[in-house]
Amino acid sequence: MAINPYHTVEEINGTRCSVVEKKVSAERAAFIKGILVNSGLTVEVATDAEGVSTVGVTDVTFNALHALYARKLFTADKKVIIPSVWYQKEQTGDYYWDYKK
Repeated sequence: MAINPYHTVEEINGTRCSVVEKKVSAERAAFIKGILVNSGLTVEVATDAEGVSTVGVTDVTFNALHALYARKLFTADKKVIIPSVWYQKEQTGDYYWDYKK
């Protein structure tokens, strides 16, 4: 059994990849692929007959959650991706957290 069950390595399009997300729509796969390519990673996307996609990167040590919170993912204009952007939620401010006194 793996130490981290959320970090899986599978073969996508004949290449061993670290799986970023499974069972996503084509739109979500394109969104994730854009972020990962802008961050300098090589991306593989496999889509089945039903239109469900699996997105992975060729760096088998890559963990999307760690990269997200370590601020290592970027937009096309080199802005840091924050969790609300990654999960495609409405962004209310510059940060994913709120400061309250």
